Amino acid sequence: MDNGDLPTRAANGDRSAFSELMRETRTALFRFVRRYVGDEQDALDLLQETYAAAWISIRRYDPARPFEAWLRTIALNKCRDWSRRRFVRRIVRGATDLSSPQAMAVPDEAMAPDEQIDAARSLAQLNLEVSRLPAHLKAPLILTAIEGRSQGEAAAILRISVKAVETRVARARRRLFEILSQAEPG
Repeated sequence: MDNGDLPTRAANGDRSAFSELMRETRTALFRFVRRYVGDEQDALDLLQETYAAAWISIRRYDPARPFEAWLRTIALNKCRDWSRRRFVRRIVRGATDLSSPQAMAVPDEAMAPDEQIDAARSLAQLNLEVSRLPAHLKAPLILTAIEGRSQGEAAAILRISVKAVETRVARARRRLFEILSQAEPG
């Protein structure tokens, strides 16, 4: 049996192919997660969460992409979520005081009121201009840049090639940049 065929079979819902991919990727993925979180038990939990999330979304996997890269993206997102939850839990439990150096190291990203108004206007203008884009440019842009889907996922949804998604997203961004540059004062 060709192991290069496993991702395609898994993407088509073949549980045994997915199980084999898990066996093949488990050690390297565990090392990656363990390095990120620093705790073996947490790493094992996150590894399970990663594989569960991968199985749930396996039909959205594009077999043209490397399976390990797709899987690591899921694992990285799980690790980032874990880090955020951990920090919040420590504050809620009182293990980290809000005035502690660790909490103070989290930047205060609050904007001044005038900056908030400018940002809101800019966002409203951007939303308006995105809504005005032709459908063939708007859909790939929204799927990739706003929803965070991969170009492969967007291509599958739109039933076009990955290259077409890439080209259309670039054209949409270029068009938005031109429009918004002309709209800027001064």
